[in-house]
Amino acid sequence: MDSTPATPPAKKPLKNPCNLCQSVRAILKRPKTGQQLCKECFFHVFETEIHNTITDNKLFSRGDRVAIGASGGKDSTVLAYVMKLLNDRYDYGLDLVLLSIDEGITGYRDDSLETVKRNRDQYQIPLLIISYKDLYGWSMDDIVKEIGRKNNCTFCGVFRRQALDRGAIMLNVDHIVTGHNADDIAETVLMNILRGDLPRLQRCTSIITNDTSEDSSGIETSKILRSKPFKYTYEKEIVMYAYFKKLDYFSTECIYSPNAYRGHARVFLKDLEAVRRTAIVDIIHSGEALSASVQANESTKLPTMSNCTRCGYISSNELCKACLLLEGLNRGLPQLGIGQTSKIRRMHDAAALNSTLASGLSAPNPTSLGSEASSANDTNKDASSRGVVVTHIKDLERLTTMPTLSSV
Repeated sequence: MDSTPATPPAKKPLKNPCNLCQSVRAILKRPKTGQQLCKECFFHVFETEIHNTITDNKLFSRGDRVAIGASGGKDSTVLAYVMKLLNDRYDYGLDLVLLSIDEGITGYRDDSLETVKRNRDQYQIPLLIISYKDLYGWSMDDIVKEIGRKNNCTFCGVFRRQALDRGAIMLNVDHIVTGHNADDIAETVLMNILRGDLPRLQRCTSIITNDTSEDSSGIETSKILRSKPFKYTYEKEIVMYAYFKKLDYFSTECIYSPNAYRGHARVFLKDLEAVRRTAIVDIIHSGEALSASVQANESTKLPTMSNCTRCGYISSNELCKACLLLEGLNRGLPQLGIGQTSKIRRMHDAAALNSTLASGLSAPNPTSLGSEASSANDTNKDASSRGVVVTHIKDLERLTTMPTLSSV
């Protein structure tokens, strides 16, 4: 009798195996590369690519205090989760804190901030929330009531950028990271090209930026770096990562954004991506190449930066954009900071003339926008209707300790 053991039946080949491990069935197809991956391999390549982006570009130094711009949306939620994960895994030695801006959008931002607070507890990262109302005396709801649904994103974008920097100064951080992904950057490249604003390509395509000033008094924000660890990360992959990790994020779109110019660039980009998978990264690389050629052309360089004479923020003019927009709101001329400079100057002079005539004084000679706007006394009068004068950068209150995990 033959004692040879029976040969076990051959295993059936795995159907649709993961392209990397070959041992598990693939459950997704990467939008960026077309690879078919299992869940664990997708997590690995997603996290590793972000780690490589951070290390290759030397975004941080050990001991840096880093503020994570947190809105509660998918990008900032995944950013907070991955930053904490990589900081622990690779021992970056970073001191992380969440920084949120409350624009004052009822039914949107108030709900998303609840998500941020849950993220604070889930990831054990301190959180600071600052609001437009406290900083500027206006919420976005107030602004939209004043100006309507057109150009409201201009106000929000300008105010939000400065609010993040002001929050960073209060927290004494060295670095701000934001959740801008590859899709966002490609959209911005397209928008700048369509507007003929090539000099701004340098800022939008740079993975790390910082504002510098030639003002002899210096500026606080010049020391704070901004970076985009998701520069080469596709939005679809961020959504997939959040889904498979079961992360807690807020997915409702801002109620004021449907009319934004960026939305048209986004639709165009999605159409391109449907035809060519690499279109997003290709546009970013094209923007980088255009930026390099623009920098070599002396006639297209960005203007020299100095300090706003009113609030001390970085600016290429006597007044920064935020102060200009705020002055228009306080004077009942919300279009003051929007449009061509000559038109703005005429509106500003007309408002000054009407104000003078209404007070019973003799009419002044027309003055330039910068010379009149730089008067601190006029600033206080203009802002008195809201009872808020924007705090000068140098006078911002610094937090001596980081926010506790229970503070909001």
